[in-house]
Amino acid sequence: MLTAAAGFAVMLIGFFIGVPLGIVLLAVGFFGFSFIHPGGMAAATVMAGQQILGLTLDFQFAVLPLFILTGSFVNHAAISDDLYEAAHRWLGHLRGGLALATIAACAGFASICHSSIATAATMTRVAVPSMRRYHYADWLSTGTVCAGGALGMLVPPSGALIVYGLLTQSDIAKLFVGAVIPVLVSILVYFAVIFVVMLIKPEAGRPAEAASWGDRWRSLYKVWGVLALFALIMGGITFGIFTATEAGGIGAGGSLLLAILRRKMSWAIFYESLVDAARTTAMVFSVIFGALVLNQFINISGMSETVLAFINQLHASPMEIILVIMVFYVVLGMFVEGFALIFLTVPIFVPIVSALGFDLIWWGIVLVIVVEMSVLHPPLGLNIFVMKSLLPEVPLKEIYKGVIPFWMGDFVRLGLVLAFPALVLYLPHLLIR
Repeated sequence: MLTAAAGFAVMLIGFFIGVPLGIVLLAVGFFGFSFIHPGGMAAATVMAGQQILGLTLDFQFAVLPLFILTGSFVNHAAISDDLYEAAHRWLGHLRGGLALATIAACAGFASICHSSIATAATMTRVAVPSMRRYHYADWLSTGTVCAGGALGMLVPPSGALIVYGLLTQSDIAKLFVGAVIPVLVSILVYFAVIFVVMLIKPEAGRPAEAASWGDRWRSLYKVWGVLALFALIMGGITFGIFTATEAGGIGAGGSLLLAILRRKMSWAIFYESLVDAARTTAMVFSVIFGALVLNQFINISGMSETVLAFINQLHASPMEIILVIMVFYVVLGMFVEGFALIFLTVPIFVPIVSALGFDLIWWGIVLVIVVEMSVLHPPLGLNIFVMKSLLPEVPLKEIYKGVIPFWMGDFVRLGLVLAFPALVLYLPHLLIR
């Protein structure tokens, strides 16, 4: 237990001083395992090789690079502009309507981009100039884009859910389907946040001119490809027509066809998309390999069993224990963001959650929601600093001011999923056997 605690401390130190996460996880897992195991370095070498080779040969493993490639093609197809225009036509005439449109467009873009950072960066370019044109307060426009970008981690097919599924051997198709209702709840909660903000500060988001019904329907024509691709992927997974891995191939092929039809694809862009996807995949794979080796170190150290035994001595209910874990995540999210939280904590908490009798599909959605909060979490929320880098003229305190209402809304949607597990589990149990 002391060895595991020391290893965890080394991980945090390495992360904070800027050592690449994959190297930190692999080094701590490898040397920690060799320190505990009687076979020493030889046993650690065999273990690491088996973990890396086993996952590399796993057919499910192909789903991640395929969806990363899908997002790369989508980024080059200039779909975000049309998504925002469609949302603008339908919602822009309401007070705060452009903020509502931004949330809706972010959710649509995230469904085929799968990245919180990419969604926030893209929608900054698309949505903020429009909101400024209608004299929206900078704090509202930047806060809205930050929050909408965070949805990229949850909207299926989500990269965070794929990584969680690979690390825990959970059914990725069930994770995707289980995320559908929580995503809708998240959008409604963010809409509610904007409505409340408009009641308190109505001057912050003036309505735009109302579009005609003809313009509204024509705007949907421009995004039919996105809607069709998302429906094809999720429909095929839900009804068992193809697996999540096969859906990744269909998504990549469909997004390439979509870019070609929109005349946004050339051989140079095609090559650039492949290179971007390969770099991202290599980075993510290195971290996953490190997390798998770390997982074996955690298992052999007995850390999870020790923590579970301590928890049992507290005589707390399982849900009270989950709430304590949530507090830990919120506090750690002040300093560690996004995927790092998943890789650092899954080996420790998943065995505990499983031992308490909770469904790991439900826990995966809960985990991604609380991880989403970390990209909005002052002081180090990643989306906040993405926004600041793209809009250097906006004071950081203004971005914080805009983000905080949405971050408070995150506690509402997290509470709903904790209180009503059926929001996650109903569709997988109904549709996937």
